[in-house]
Amino acid sequence: MIVRRTILAAVAALSTALMAGAVFAQAYPSRQINVIVSFPPGGDTDALGRLFAEKLSARVGQTVVVENKTGASGTIGNSYVAKSNPDGYTLLFTPNTMATAPLVLKPGSGAVYDPLTDFTPIFLAGTQSLFVVTTAQSGVTNLKDLVAAARGGKISSYASPGNGSPMHILGEMVNKSAGVKISPIAYRGSGPAIIDLLGGHLPMMYTTLGPVSQYLASGKLVNIGVADAQRSPLQPNVPTLAESGIKDAEVGAWQGFLGPKGMSPEVVRALNAHLNEIVKMPDVITRMTALALIPSGGDPSAVSRAVADNYTRYGKIIKEAGIQAD
Repeated sequence: MIVRRTILAAVAALSTALMAGAVFAQAYPSRQINVIVSFPPGGDTDALGRLFAEKLSARVGQTVVVENKTGASGTIGNSYVAKSNPDGYTLLFTPNTMATAPLVLKPGSGAVYDPLTDFTPIFLAGTQSLFVVTTAQSGVTNLKDLVAAARGGKISSYASPGNGSPMHILGEMVNKSAGVKISPIAYRGSGPAIIDLLGGHLPMMYTTLGPVSQYLASGKLVNIGVADAQRSPLQPNVPTLAESGIKDAEVGAWQGFLGPKGMSPEVVRALNAHLNEIVKMPDVITRMTALALIPSGGDPSAVSRAVADNYTRYGKIIKEAGIQAD
């Protein structure tokens, strides 16, 4: 009899918890949602974050605002979200930099978090290829010329959107494979880096395609290589690094939504369902294509797998190369 009462009490408690969660999910959102982007306006993360925020706002009937919290290779904004109330009203839209940036910070030098444990995965928006671009005025139009220029001391630095970023990691892999030393000049995101690139202050950059596409079309920048195993369908005439003799330098990027640790599973499912519908919209696909993103989607585990893979695989490269923020 006691056992039966205990079981009934447990079932009742579980039912109450499930009902409470369901009621909360139905009521969510009841006010403004803030989406934190840890990089400045001008880059593809900011552009895509604003696109998803606009579409999400229309679907949930509440204002969804993007707020840029920049600095320390993105860890300022990322840490802010990690420490926020996990009520679903503060979200993070981020590139895969969030998985590696803490590994390059000096102890006590900035905001910190654990990419594997301090966030709730929500949605993987899309994946991106990384490219090597040079300025037209540099005169470098292929990777063979780039390596020769680096060995001859004509090229010694490149514009980087941040220490510990996939672009920084790619730079170290190219250095190792080609036997050169081209050092990163770190900026707070792609936007500011591209301004100096176009201004002639730096000769080259490792980047996703979206932020530089218009300058490639105008001839101000030249695309000389892609860091994938196969050529990109978006730039089929651009050779892979391996085709140009630079082996073992394949690095990619992704963009996705996460929230603070401890978010309600019901709210996560609701957000994931909305975002999966958004990523299928024709105008969203068109915009993502313009930003050189291949739409992903799926359940939240896609984000957690991506974070874990980058943290482990790129973390090894960071350690071997001694990559560290200044």
